[in-house]
Amino acid sequence: MKKTFVVTGASRGIGFDLVKHIAAKGHTVFALSRNLKSLQTEEMIHPVSLDITDEKALENFAKKLRADNIVIDALINNAGALLNKPFSETSKEDFETIYGVNVFGLASLTRLLLPLIALDGHVVNISSMGGIGGSSKFPGLAAYSSSKGAVNILTELLAEEYKETGPAFNTLALGAVQTEMLAQAFPGVMAPLSAMEMAEYIFKFSLEGQQFFNGKVLPVSSSTP
Repeated sequence: MKKTFVVTGASRGIGFDLVKHIAAKGHTVFALSRNLKSLQTEEMIHPVSLDITDEKALENFAKKLRADNIVIDALINNAGALLNKPFSETSKEDFETIYGVNVFGLASLTRLLLPLIALDGHVVNISSMGGIGGSSKFPGLAAYSSSKGAVNILTELLAEEYKETGPAFNTLALGAVQTEMLAQAFPGVMAPLSAMEMAEYIFKFSLEGQQFFNGKVLPVSSSTP
């Protein structure tokens, strides 16, 4: 049965490959990104130029989907901003920028789309191993990893709040995947997994994971730099 997905951070890395994979499997996907140069409109792909820190733009997007009677089966909050900078040089504005995308934008989009998500649907938040307590931590990632920790707790809270009605909420905390973001965070590191390999896993989990998990933060890591 054909499903409808919404994927953020769709212009590069895992998000780009995820959109392509979803469409190749015959499903409809709304691909959200500030930069759509790498994405072309296809039969199953609907690119949407959108900054998830822009509340008004998010409201307009949700309004359009509502007007078109769209029912979302899976929302995959994949968009993420990274900062690799010593904490002593990290300003309040730096923290606000990272949290604006990774936490506030994610929360706003999720809240606005919730009325459109099927009750048996799935919200999948893409996080990082760096946001899990007790995992390896690395200098320079204070803003990024702490924002991912906030996403992890938010996922647990939303699952609790909507456990009687649905949808389900889960987080995949990713380890090393060969993307531009990994190269920015850990120059020279080669990851054991490609973006497409991880995209395929996320796709399958978004369709099936809610049958087995709700409110869980699941490490998906064969290697952490």
